[in-house]
Amino acid sequence: MAFWWVNHKQTRDHEVRGGYLWSPMRNANGAFNQTYENMKLVRPGDVVFSYADGYIGAIGQVIEGASASPKPTEFGNVGDYWSHEGWLVSVYFSAAPRPLRPSVHIQSIGPFLPAKYSPIQRNGHGNQGCYLAGISDSLGHILLTLLGVEVRPEFSSQSFVAEPEPRTEVLDDLHAIDVDRTLLETQRLQLSKARIGQGLFRKCVMLVDPHCRVTGVQDSRLLIASHIKPWRDSTNAERISGFNGIMLSPHIDALFDDRLISFENDGQMLVHRSLSDDVLNRWSISKKTKVEAFRPEQSIFLNHHRTAFAAKAA
Repeated sequence: MAFWWVNHKQTRDHEVRGGYLWSPMRNANGAFNQTYENMKLVRPGDVVFSYADGYIGAIGQVIEGASASPKPTEFGNVGDYWSHEGWLVSVYFSAAPRPLRPSVHIQSIGPFLPAKYSPIQRNGHGNQGCYLAGISDSLGHILLTLLGVEVRPEFSSQSFVAEPEPRTEVLDDLHAIDVDRTLLETQRLQLSKARIGQGLFRKCVMLVDPHCRVTGVQDSRLLIASHIKPWRDSTNAERISGFNGIMLSPHIDALFDDRLISFENDGQMLVHRSLSDDVLNRWSISKKTKVEAFRPEQSIFLNHHRTAFAAKAA
């Protein structure tokens, strides 16, 4: 297990809520940047300290190493000068029990800062030229103590709920992506991950729906990123759009994916006439369930889902 310090600057809210780190591969002028290269060195189980606005407010553990990825669309105008191509690392973040201002503790932290590529300056202020810095075990354990955090020694890289065996149609779609030479390598990678509810698609959905709409479960490791409009009916842009996704507990996802439940735009749940009361009772689901209203951008996808729900045979 290694320790890393990330300086989010303007992107902290996106990355911490979405559960990822993203950096360009190079500086804007194409020059080598070691703190971007560090993205390729992180491994599942590594600990990441999240720093922005003068304090460490969250701590995370890496659940998937770096993969090539286009810049997240939710960054908007932030980082317009960055290259569109970059590295994506999946991280499970939690709020720090005791948020920490390094400048207040610089006497204890300072002696352990890296001599090169330090995430903060000797006065305790952030180093603007550093994104992801490797730090020593000694400094890592000091920060854990100051933050009041205990970290498990082992952390599974298989942290997300997933289907044990891909369905035949999923395998067919993955093959179609793989042989499509009109796509860039990074596009193929992200579309493949999106097909199984992972990668950039999952991050974008988490920004829209950070918890299960029906059960309220917030632990992202126990949720499935489900497409609202089916994969085969969607364009490539829709396939990785966060608005075409919903985070659901596994049993709710099974009902939603099979069009046994759907939702009105205002959040009212629709139950298909073929779904038995016995299933609903055993899973403690009320037919009168009304969840949080959906965003306007999700309405076109929900309309498609409701149409398929209405057409489903009894």
